Amino acid sequence: MSSLGTLAEKLAEDTLKVQDALGEDRIYMEVAQVLGAASQSLEEAFLTEIRVRLAERKARDFLNTRLAQAKAALEAEAKSRQ
Repeated sequence: MSSLGTLAEKLAEDTLKVQDALGEDRIYMEVAQVLGAASQSLEEAFLTEIRVRLAERKARDFLNTRLAQAKAALEAEAKSRQ
């Protein structure tokens, strides 16, 4: 991976950790503004990394919800048989 990609990846990971710790979900936009003033290339790479991670979180939440629903349905079915 290029140094640009490596930097963007690490910065995205750190930014999301700070967002989670502070309970603020838009800090990455502020970081992107700072980056944009210095390096448009790094800003674009950073935003791509952020979007990928946020999308992955949403997909995992979806899967976890579906799994919980399926487990609940199976448990309800088992109880109704008793």
